[in-house]
Amino acid sequence: MFRPLQRYQIVVDASVAAVFFLIAASVELDVIRGTIGSTTVLGAPLVILLSVLIALMFSVALAIRRLSPGLALALAWAAAAMQMSLGRPPSFADLAIFGVLYATAAYGTTRVYRAGLASALAGAIVITLYLFLGPTFAAGGLTWRSLPIAFVMLIAAAFALGLSWTLGALVRTAVRARENRRAQQRAEQEAAVEQERVRIARDMHDVVAHSLAVVIAQADGARYAAASDPAVAADALTTISATARSALADVRQLLGRLRHSQDDAPQPGLADLEALYAQVRRSGVDLRVTVDPAPSSPPAAGAQLAVYRILQEALTNALRHGAGPVEVQLAWHPDRVELAVRNALLPSSGVAAPGHGLIGMRERAQLAGGTLTAEAHDGVFVVSATLPVGDAR
Repeated sequence: MFRPLQRYQIVVDASVAAVFFLIAASVELDVIRGTIGSTTVLGAPLVILLSVLIALMFSVALAIRRLSPGLALALAWAAAAMQMSLGRPPSFADLAIFGVLYATAAYGTTRVYRAGLASALAGAIVITLYLFLGPTFAAGGLTWRSLPIAFVMLIAAAFALGLSWTLGALVRTAVRARENRRAQQRAEQEAAVEQERVRIARDMHDVVAHSLAVVIAQADGARYAAASDPAVAADALTTISATARSALADVRQLLGRLRHSQDDAPQPGLADLEALYAQVRRSGVDLRVTVDPAPSSPPAAGAQLAVYRILQEALTNALRHGAGPVEVQLAWHPDRVELAVRNALLPSSGVAAPGHGLIGMRERAQLAGGTLTAEAHDGVFVVSATLPVGDAR
């Protein structure tokens, strides 16, 4: 029933209502002084008290119009009914009705909003009938001759009351449009943050998973070779050290992006593929790379990053679940690049359930505007993707 308002809004509304009451009460008293001699049914003190009460009711309705539009509308109707029951003429206090109708449309609930519109239409009819059929202002009543004047008065009253309600409805629409824009902006910001979080998580997975796979492969090889050939073990430890340092640098870079969202750190591309291939070969994998045709010009940075990350994850899966040689095929066409990674599965591994790596590869391909499939055929796991090359800009 009551809307939350700021303290200054309550103070402003109460101050306006207090000034309005002083003016309305003084106007009512002036009217009473001119008509008190003709009062026969009610005594003068009671007439003064009721007139001041009517002014007070309208003023209170004006004071709470934003705090509780529905209650203000009910109070305004009660004051108007009392005014008409006493045969009082329209006065300054009736101006509060316009403020109340405005508030019902601007701040009221859906029910109060509709009640305000109905009150504007019903009020116009009541005002017209009261002025033409009321005990004091009938002036011959409603006849065929006075019907056009009554119709004009009905239209004027409906226009005045409806205008107040319409202004409130326009403000209500503007406020809701502003709130919708703010909600849309918040949703877009949250979506952007979520996309950035997913991107960083994907990069973190690619870096950590690949580096750990290389480290594990080298550590296993060093353990078996340590007894027979210490030089091989030393080489393996050197590779582990280099891989770990590279992974640490990449992780620090990703964490830097988390702390500073505007950080534009360099991303890996085609120039880094040879280092990736060398790192995998040092892990003991027989890696066979075929590039046909080669790129005629530097592809777009987004395509280079997608190709690098997809190959990095595919080779990581080959290290963890594959056996025997790993074949990498790259075909750079003018409008697209086609890549495929094939490796035999370990007899005991079977087809692993889709994990974050496969999901990340598909996301990479979709973000680059391409497609990716990863599935096993006759004991051979194949990752194939087609990505648009785009413009080098």
